[in-house]
Formats: sequence, C-alpha cells, structure tokens
Amino acid sequence: MASNSDALYYVLSKIYHHPELVTATVPRDSNTVQITITDNFKISDSDYYFPINRLSVNRLSHDFVAKNGDLLDYFYDMTEEENPGYHEVWMTTSHVKNQSVYLIELSYE
Repeated sequence: MASNSDALYYVLSKIYHHPELVTATVPRDSNTVQITITDNFKISDSDYYFPINRLSVNRLSHDFVAKNGDLLDYFYDMTEEENPGYHEVWMTTSHVKNQSVYLIELSYE
C-alpha cells in the first residue's frame, strides 16, 4: 500500500483543476463519494493504482491528509456527511476498461 503516492495526488489534483474530465460523481453512503473520469490521459503507475477490472484500496497516510487537506475537503464536500471533519481517508481505485473510465472512490472516516 503506497499511501503517499504522487500518482494518487496527481489524479485528485487533475480532477480538481479539470472537472471536465469527470464523467460521473455519485455520493455513496453519507461519507463516501465515487467519481469516474475518462481514461484517456496518462497516470504514472496506472497498472498498479488502477488495476483493470479489479479494486485497489489505499489508506491515505496522515501526512498525506495533513498536507492535502484543502484538496481532500473539496471532495469531502461532495459527500452527504452532515458531521464536519474526518480523520482518515480511504481511496479505492480501478480501471473499468469496458467503460473507458478510471474509478475513484473516497471514503472519509
């Protein structure tokens, strides 16, 4: 589990700065948001972080969460959570090949 990955930061930052890449955003449960983005751009180590038709789960390190709070808050605001704040963030990723999308799910604990 590589929780401080530059690749994961890159994907989240790319979505933040280029929302036109997003093909769907779905709040799931109260503390989770699922996002799909087009798979037509390069991501380093995509085979590792976005395995084809399989899930990869990463708990983002506390350092990652502390350094990237504003970015993670942007996605947290997409959830239906009514309680402010979170302590941990889990990121589930996959490459859904037949739909030509990368799937990103953020779960806030």
